[in-house]
Amino acid sequence: MHTNSLIHEKSPYLLQHAHNPVNWLPWGEQAFRKAREEDKPLFLSVGYSTCHWCHVMERESFEDESVAALLNRYYVPVKVDREERPDVDRVYMTFVQATTGSGGWPMSVFLTPDLKPFFGGTYFPPATVQGHPGFREVLERVAEAWRLDRQRIIESSESVISQLQQQLALSPGAMLPDAATLESGFYAFRRMFDTKHGGFGGRPKFPRPAVFNFLLRYAHRTRNVEALEMVFATLNAMAHGGIHDHVGGGFHRYAVDARWFLPHFEKMLYDQAQLAISYLEAYQVSNDAFYAEVARGALDYVARDMTGAGGGFYSAEDADSAPDAAHPDEKREGAYYVWTREEIGRVLGAPAAEWAYYHFGIDEHGNVREDPHGEFGRRNVLYEAHSIEETAGHFGRSVEEMRAGISEARRKLFEARQKRPRPHVDDKVLTAWNGLMISAFAKGAQVLGEPRYLEAARRAADFLLASAWDEDSGTLLRRYRAGEAAIAGFLDDYAFFAQGLLDLYEADFDVRYLETAVKLTEAMRARFEDDAGGFFSTEEDGDAVLRIKDDYDGAEPSGNSVAIRNLLRLGAIAEGRGYRESAERALQAFAARLNDAPVTVPEMLAALAFALSTPKQIVIAGARHAEDTGRLLSELNRRFLPNRVVLLAHDDESRRVLAAYQPQIATMEAIGGAATAHVCENYTCKLPTTDPAQFAAQLEATAPLTGSAGA
Repeated sequence: MHTNSLIHEKSPYLLQHAHNPVNWLPWGEQAFRKAREEDKPLFLSVGYSTCHWCHVMERESFEDESVAALLNRYYVPVKVDREERPDVDRVYMTFVQATTGSGGWPMSVFLTPDLKPFFGGTYFPPATVQGHPGFREVLERVAEAWRLDRQRIIESSESVISQLQQQLALSPGAMLPDAATLESGFYAFRRMFDTKHGGFGGRPKFPRPAVFNFLLRYAHRTRNVEALEMVFATLNAMAHGGIHDHVGGGFHRYAVDARWFLPHFEKMLYDQAQLAISYLEAYQVSNDAFYAEVARGALDYVARDMTGAGGGFYSAEDADSAPDAAHPDEKREGAYYVWTREEIGRVLGAPAAEWAYYHFGIDEHGNVREDPHGEFGRRNVLYEAHSIEETAGHFGRSVEEMRAGISEARRKLFEARQKRPRPHVDDKVLTAWNGLMISAFAKGAQVLGEPRYLEAARRAADFLLASAWDEDSGTLLRRYRAGEAAIAGFLDDYAFFAQGLLDLYEADFDVRYLETAVKLTEAMRARFEDDAGGFFSTEEDGDAVLRIKDDYDGAEPSGNSVAIRNLLRLGAIAEGRGYRESAERALQAFAARLNDAPVTVPEMLAALAFALSTPKQIVIAGARHAEDTGRLLSELNRRFLPNRVVLLAHDDESRRVLAAYQPQIATMEAIGGAATAHVCENYTCKLPTTDPAQFAAQLEATAPLTGSAGA
């Protein structure tokens, strides 16, 4: 019945709203001009296509003719996909959090025609409920205030922006933060740690891999086993819990409870990428194959279900789906993932069904106790209620037989689940998130020795280099979908993609990836760096009312944290280019945040740990795919050595490129034609060796860090 201007957009989220009766416009000059000409405030609605509560507000309000009439009469309604425009989302989320004390999506903000916010919130129910204002009432009251008290609203919006600018301003420290800052960070997370269930804080619980990154590096630096145990306990709890997809691999976005049991079922690319790395690094530290298995599950899920024909990785998979093909419009959260006891019995048969009931905690009445509205009925979320060993003992079977039986049960359940209506997949390719996923596949190739993971990383990198990167102008685009790359990249696009290329180079040793990472970093500095230290999230000529230096390492790491670590890595590779100095200026700029609120910046703490270390420069001279080179790399990749860079001089071209960064590489030869490792610190090298055992001894200056993984 209705079609609005969003029909011309590429974003799946905007297209979901293209047939609302609301006269939506995309964020841009057309909407801004309309607001000025008609002297109306803008109503800004921000969300994303796999957001459950965004779907709810659409059904309740944006598809309602009476609500649409109010929006169209009194406002210029604007829709924003937060994943396409994180700059817009970040500015107005800062306002909403500052004025309401909380935030989330959908985000609803009222703006003056010059884009300054004056009232906002998140989800509004259609009618007032238990004192919570209904959306219709909010629309009418705000319209009345705009008509009767406009000058006060304008003055208030200007005051709010001024206060936010002051709040966001940084006071750079005089010196680089030191080891005491890392200690403060560790003790802050120690106080937050949930000793019963793992994780940090209470419900809801979000995976936050940046915390694992810091604690693993802190443990490596200090030999503090307690930091290691916190990581292991949390990774174990997540892997055993319902937040982990035990049938298809990968992780859901968060758990609504404290014990990682009941997930919010959407799956985000950035979670799969970062958590795969967390489990791979836990495997390197512990040598426990359990962690490798969980990492494989996440990587295989993305390769199977979240990869486009060109090699780029899709953004997300929805929480909601239809329960069956006969009811395509009756979407429910988690419908694709939950099971009745009877369904599992039909799929598996005896005795495997009984094993699965015990192992996965299946109850005939449903195991979702945290279900006050009966949404899940008699359905079950799969989680590891009992280990393989416990299940084997309970049924009097051998561990080997039970492991094989549960593996076969997973396979059958996966095949049965594939016949259900799949959740919606947001198939836009975001450069920043693809950079994170390239890092994960590159790390998987290194640690697990899996060639197809390396190929997945290569294909994605090459896809982005062909579709989103203009080397001549140094311009990177953020989003690719339906044959179109668009939207000027933000700091996180440049930083995350450069990190992905650095990680891919260290797995593949194609110098093209290293050279492009350098060019991306140079472009990033030119576009986003502040002379006072740190990086703005947006370029200077953007349309946002605030230019922010984002530093919060939440579900995604901040662009500043990743940029700093990239610069430190490049500083250990290339002499005299100012990379380390740029990183240190940024760390000084964020010194107050690092010292006063370390729990907000764990990824930056990890970067600081690198800055305070003496990184190893490891140069291997040898043929790229030769067995002797592979043996040296195997010794390297099975160890958790976070403070190192790796270079491979394997032919004349690679030697020429690397010598431009480190001139001494020109003299590093393969002894007797055998692959030879040169382990250096501060550009001073140990004796070169062709012996993997001697190479291993040079890598391990101290005893290997170990802890009780207890998976």
